[in-house]
Amino acid sequence: MTPEHLRDAAGIAAVFGFFAMSWFGWAQEKPPAAWLWPLRTGSVLSGLTAVAGGLLVWRHWDDGTVIDASVGPAFGVVVGIEFAAAGIGAAFLAVRGKAHLMSAWIAFVVGVHLFPVAVLLEIPWLHVPAALVTVAAAAAPFLARKRGVLVSAVVGATTGPILLVAALASLADALTR
Repeated sequence: MTPEHLRDAAGIAAVFGFFAMSWFGWAQEKPPAAWLWPLRTGSVLSGLTAVAGGLLVWRHWDDGTVIDASVGPAFGVVVGIEFAAAGIGAAFLAVRGKAHLMSAWIAFVVGVHLFPVAVLLEIPWLHVPAALVTVAAAAAPFLARKRGVLVSAVVGATTGPILLVAALASLADALTR
């Protein structure tokens, strides 16, 4: 279920920690006042997790990794499609006067792209955050409307913790090898 290589586990911790911090930050656009301290705490914990994961990647750079000559280009294609889909969708939403939905769209694309990433990196448990982020992104506009808050606050307040927990699990995995 976990990555075969320590470096890959540390890399997941670094990347997910960084992006969790980003989502916690986006959630701070105009959240309810009661959400501010949890969002700020999430940002700090995510940043620390990203740094710890990054240091482990650096320390174990010469160890094995699943990303080889065949996986690397395929991973690049998946990430390229993700960026293109996120950008084109965001531009479409902006043109249609629906810019407030960009965070939900981008989170949806992130969640969906994690499914092939899980397969390419041979890390089956990544399907869990993939599914959770995808569902959170799809539900965010409805939850935001119901609670009277910005979509970005709901998306960030759900996606940030999902990615932080996944990052912490990867960091724990890397540290206990």
